[in-house]
Amino acid sequence: MAWMVWTLPTAVFFSTIAAILAGMTAWEVISPTVERKGFLPIATTRGDRLFIGLLSAAYIHLIVVGFTDITIWFALAVSVVWLLILMRWG
Repeated sequence: MAWMVWTLPTAVFFSTIAAILAGMTAWEVISPTVERKGFLPIATTRGDRLFIGLLSAAYIHLIVVGFTDITIWFALAVSVVWLLILMRWG
């Protein structure tokens, strides 16, 4: 039987995603979301923008790892900034 190796970065990654989802759930219970139109070409809710942001972050990381010699920390910084912009104005 093969076991997954839970390294510290893996644990931090999944813990962060779980914390974001828990925070978004609490935010939704306290203040229900309303669809709005930002710079994205579709009307979105907070959850939609979070999903798009997380998917974008995965692609940003894949591009950095696959096509450049830039450190992964740069990809993380770009992803966090992109997620904040998307959540606020998307």
